[in-house]
Amino acid sequence: MLGIGDDAAAWKPSGSHLSVITSDALVDGVHFRSGRMSALQIGHRAMAANLSDVAAMGARPVLATVALGVPPEAHEEQLLDLYRGMQALASGHGVRIVGGDIVRAPALTLALTLVGEVRRSHLRRRDGACPGDVVAVTGPLGASHAGLLLLDRDLPVAPELARRARDAFATPQPRVREGRWLAASVHLHAMMDCSDGLATDLGRLARASGCGATVEAVPVDPAACAVAQALHEEAAAYALDGGEDFELIVAIAPRAFAHLSARFEQHFGRPLLRIGRMEKREGLRLLEASEERELASSGWDHLRP
Repeated sequence: MLGIGDDAAAWKPSGSHLSVITSDALVDGVHFRSGRMSALQIGHRAMAANLSDVAAMGARPVLATVALGVPPEAHEEQLLDLYRGMQALASGHGVRIVGGDIVRAPALTLALTLVGEVRRSHLRRRDGACPGDVVAVTGPLGASHAGLLLLDRDLPVAPELARRARDAFATPQPRVREGRWLAASVHLHAMMDCSDGLATDLGRLARASGCGATVEAVPVDPAACAVAQALHEEAAAYALDGGEDFELIVAIAPRAFAHLSARFEQHFGRPLLRIGRMEKREGLRLLEASEERELASSGWDHLRP
């Protein structure tokens, strides 16, 4: 009802929906590299992080506010490009940027708040998984971490795979449409986004649901495999611990998974990837060569240097 121009924005949410609110802050040198990324990419990435959180709730994003911390060396065109990057992605999902704030800061900082709406019956949380549920993700993992590594070095990686990795880090695509589509199914018991690494985030989902999980397969993106091979590292670690893939982790009733995954592939043109199952026994395990081992939550820690 009222956007930029007054002391606050005003909007009227639908009476039949719940509002969901999320916020995410990104700091230069921690979440992105302003010297290695364009301002358009940084803006896109900031908006994507918030859109992914709304997607994980099964909601439709509606509006955003932006608090921008500007260092002394920033220039006007750079700041405009930040907003252009945010606006391009936001408008593609029907989101309006309705206000915010701007302050001096020692490092470039973007703090976004995003509001979405969801039908009460479609709200999905991370605490609803049940033992026996199939665990799946909306896409392969690890490419974002591979892209981060490519910011710092040149590696013998095929150009198309290097570009795929860099794009996964710099301009990730939040699964908003997928989240809303999946949330419409009563067979979807829990959902969250994979932003801090599969091992960390699936562990959170399992603990919130009062159960455990076994990972039977780790779907690694081809770009992550290529970068890991060039560095003589384990590609699965990129998916388990790398983070910021912004795919969705879902727990689905076992009898419904085959039908729901077939419909998902028909609708979105790519498969819903089964990775394991929820279990009664607590903890997170990885099944390798018919042997289980405990899987530690060693992904992104927001307070670790």
